[in-house]
Amino acid sequence: MKKLLIATALVLSASLPGAASAKMLDCPLRDAPFTLDSPLLDVFLSEKAMAAINGVKPGMFDGLPPIMQGTKAPVFSAILSVRTASRFGGGDPALVERIGEALKSVPVTAEDKVRRCERYDNDRPKLSFEKGKRRVMLFEKMTGFRDGPSVEAAKAMVTGMAARKGWSLAVTDRGGAINPATLRNVDVIIWNNVSGDVLTLTQRKALKDWVEKGGGFVAMHGSGGDPVYFWDWYADQLIGARFTGHPSDPQFQDAKVRIEPSKSGIGADLAPGWTMNDEWYSFAKSPRLSGASVIATLDEASYTRVSRFGANIDMGADHPIVWTKCVGKGRSFYSAIGHRPEVYSEPNHLKLFEQAVDWAANPKAKGCGGRQ
Repeated sequence: MKKLLIATALVLSASLPGAASAKMLDCPLRDAPFTLDSPLLDVFLSEKAMAAINGVKPGMFDGLPPIMQGTKAPVFSAILSVRTASRFGGGDPALVERIGEALKSVPVTAEDKVRRCERYDNDRPKLSFEKGKRRVMLFEKMTGFRDGPSVEAAKAMVTGMAARKGWSLAVTDRGGAINPATLRNVDVIIWNNVSGDVLTLTQRKALKDWVEKGGGFVAMHGSGGDPVYFWDWYADQLIGARFTGHPSDPQFQDAKVRIEPSKSGIGADLAPGWTMNDEWYSFAKSPRLSGASVIATLDEASYTRVSRFGANIDMGADHPIVWTKCVGKGRSFYSAIGHRPEVYSEPNHLKLFEQAVDWAANPKAKGCGGRQ
């Protein structure tokens, strides 16, 4: 009976605009077969997929930390693939490949599709902006890891900044806010520690088109810190580098941040370097390789790089931590600073971020479309 109801919901979604299920028609990976690269969450949500894995190794993922075992977004299992999670589950390469073969035989049912799409939305909030002011959208939808204290501290920073600078600020956690009509009224979007795949295919296209045609994008810390991404353009083009890990022994440490000259001019009036305490990200490759203009780097000699899960977090002499990118005619800024709530009131970081929003919102900004 349950399966019949779900199948009926899928049929109705095609003919009832505004129905809850209609919002989910184009969620990413909805129809994708089960593989080692499927989101772990989607496997957890499928009894048949879990049965296939347990048929190869019973209790394969029982040993995962509790934070990785949930099934209701926002949840860490949404930002892990089966392959990545297998590293934590004690699976050797041969075993993992056998699991991959077992998953190939699992059909994707109507129930699977509904469950995969439940973490997306197409709710379109009515966001209003005051005329004559810089129009800023603070976007806070998350399906992966949500660190409440850092999200709230970042929101408080941006809210205070908007009041001081005279910006018109709208805050939303709805993916449906990312649509062409709404984005036409926005100068810059700030991604507040967004984790997980949060946009439908239609929403992805709206964001990509808007940025490439001249929009400004600013992203904080967790917005570039997922272990696995399911949207290559976001990770490789908009952010420009893929997260590999951060220290865990200890997680938060003092480290020296060094400012370097950049095409954007952001940070030019800051001290050449300062020491602050935070969670320090490392990336698989330097964002310079994707065309980024680096604003700040870390002095790796100033902190200890030990990762609990054995990830290689040594980047060497060039360890970018803040940078800008030109994306089509648009502008992207990313700062990996921002896990500890306290850093959102740190004077250097505050000034750096304020300059970043001004830069990203300006179509004539230096370094992207403006004077070089």
